[in-house]
Amino acid sequence: MRLDVVTIFPEYLEPLNVSLVGKARARGRLDVHVHDLREWTYDRHNTVDDTPYGGGPGMVMKTEPWGDALDETLAGGYEAGAHSPVLVVPTPSGRPFTQELAVELSGRPWLIFAPARYEGIDRRVTEEYATRMPVVEVSIGDYVLAGGEAAVLVITEAVARLLPGVLGNAESHRDDSFAPGAMADLLEGPVYTKPPEWRGRGIPDVLLSGHHGRIARWRRDEAFRRTALNRPDLIERCEAAGFDKKDREMLSILGWSPEPGGRFWRRPDAVEE
Repeated sequence: MRLDVVTIFPEYLEPLNVSLVGKARARGRLDVHVHDLREWTYDRHNTVDDTPYGGGPGMVMKTEPWGDALDETLAGGYEAGAHSPVLVVPTPSGRPFTQELAVELSGRPWLIFAPARYEGIDRRVTEEYATRMPVVEVSIGDYVLAGGEAAVLVITEAVARLLPGVLGNAESHRDDSFAPGAMADLLEGPVYTKPPEWRGRGIPDVLLSGHHGRIARWRRDEAFRRTALNRPDLIERCEAAGFDKKDREMLSILGWSPEPGGRFWRRPDAVEE
C-alpha cells in the first residue's frame, strides 16, 4: 500500500516511523510519503488559510495550495506505479471510522490523506477531487481536534495492522473488538498472561483447563458481558438470528431478550456488572 499525507505539520507524523507501522515501512509493506502543504504556497508568509465567506470566527484552508499539492502528489504516485487512489479527509462531520471501514480501506492500494486545520478545507477541494477518485470523509469520534493529523495516525494504524505480513500472527486480528464475523458487534473480553497469581489475584480456571471449546465459550461470554456493560447500544442493533443458543442464553442472563422484530431489548432486571 502507498500512503501519502499532505499536512502543514509534517513532524506530527513522526510516529509513522515506529511500532508496527514503522516495521511495515521497513519491510516494504507500506510506502509512506509525508508532504508539507506550505511547499505549495507562493507568498512570503506561506499562507494556507483565509477568512471565511459569509463571516464568522476562524479561518478556512485555501483551495490553491491544496489543489497544487494534491495534483503533484497524484502525479508523483502515478509515476511511481501507484494506482486507484482514494482521498481520505478526516473531519468531525464525516462517516464514523469503524473496523468495517478499516477493513475496506486496507484493501485499497493507495490512500491520500488531507488532514485539515482551522475550520477545515474549502469545500470546493473535495468536490473537485471527487470527480477524479473516491473521497472518504471520516470521523474518528464525536469531538473536535485542533487538526486532522491525529486522526491520520489512528486510521493508519488501524488499517496497516490488517495488511498481509504486518502482524506477527496473521490470525491476531480475528478476535478483535468489532472484527468482521462473529465479533462484528462485540467488544473483546479480558485477557491474561503469566504469572498465574499476582497480588492475590488469580486468573479464571477455565483458561488453565486446556479445553479449547470451554475456553472459546468463556471468551465469547465475556465479550457479551463487557459489551452489555460498556456498549449496550451495540447489542441493541444486533440481529437475534445471528446468535446461537448459547449466545442467547448468555444474553438472557445479562438481562437481554429478543423482541418480535428480531433485535434485542434490555429488560429492567439487566445485570450491571
